[in-house]
Amino acid sequence: MARRTERINHLIRNEISVLLHRQVKDPRLSGLITVTRVSVSPDLHRAKVFISVLGDDNQKDEVIHTLSAASGFFHKELRERLRLRYIPELAFYYDSTIEDAAAVLQLINEGTINSNSPNEY
Repeated sequence: MARRTERINHLIRNEISVLLHRQVKDPRLSGLITVTRVSVSPDLHRAKVFISVLGDDNQKDEVIHTLSAASGFFHKELRERLRLRYIPELAFYYDSTIEDAAAVLQLINEGTINSNSPNEY
C-alpha cells in the first residue's frame, strides 16, 4: 500500500473516531464503538470503515445501519476537517477481529487449564 494511502486511512480513522466519541449524539451509538481500520480505494473515491461494537448481534446490526445512514454527516464533517482534494464516500462494515481473537485466547486458556500434564503437546 502506498504511503499516501496509509496516511489517508489513518487520518480518516482518527477523525471518525473523534466524531463518534465527541459529536455524535445519537443514543443508538452510545455503546462502546471502535473504529478498527479504514481502507481507502486506490482512486480515493471510496473508503471501507471497519467498526467493532461491544454488544449482541442486534446492537451490532443497529450500529452499522445507523452509521450507514449517517454517512453523509461523516462525509460533510471530514470535508471540513481534512484538507484533501477528494473525501471518499464511506461504507461501514462490522469487524469481528477482536471477538475472534478473544475466542482463540479462550480456547487456548481452556486447553492449558484442562491439561493433565503441562509438558504434554
